[in-house]
Amino acid sequence: MATIASPANFDGQKPVIDPNDAAMLLIDHQSGLFQTIGDMPMPKLRSHAAALAKMASLCKMPVITTASVPQGPNGPPIPEIHENAPHAKYVARRGEISAWDNAEFVAAVKATGCKTLIIAGTITSVCMAFPAIAAVHEGYRVFAVVDASGTYSKMAQEITLARIVQAGVVPIDTGAVAAELQKTWNRKDAAEWAKVYTMLFPSYQLLMESYAKAQEVEKQHEQLDSQRAA
Repeated sequence: MATIASPANFDGQKPVIDPNDAAMLLIDHQSGLFQTIGDMPMPKLRSHAAALAKMASLCKMPVITTASVPQGPNGPPIPEIHENAPHAKYVARRGEISAWDNAEFVAAVKATGCKTLIIAGTITSVCMAFPAIAAVHEGYRVFAVVDASGTYSKMAQEITLARIVQAGVVPIDTGAVAAELQKTWNRKDAAEWAKVYTMLFPSYQLLMESYAKAQEVEKQHEQLDSQRAA
């Protein structure tokens, strides 16, 4: 009889991200693969992947990247990831489709000492799902960032979600990752976190600009245009 799957390897703990025990794996975010994306707008995927890298830098979280045959049609990794996470470690693969089948990649993950993994990868059903399922099997707590992965159809995304949940992976979106890592606005780098949200929600930048101008008007006692003499 089938049972409802539950998040794996949490041992009774809440299935939430612990920033102090998490590493981020950004897999195969490559210019060629991005051209196959059909379940979300490609610019949004690109921005979400870059935002994850920025979050990891703010949290001083280990980041491991890799690419699938980047010298071929899959294309090079998008530069925004290492620009936003200059501390990220890149692991070259020898053609393995699943990053988890590469011994150097797994060794890099183990070297972080973290048991919680935040994984995003293009294509969702392969580059994200294969390592996520394998990591759960090896005892890791895994969060799969669905809207920072991307695949060729909505159907493929839905099938992959069902598969990884059955394996005990926790699906999550980029905004939720940001909120779980940030935890509070009462922190010195709050302004930097606000910039992260503009990467996820570009219209939020307009809200920030409007708020900043309202604060400036109040502080500088700026005269309103509507109150100026004719």
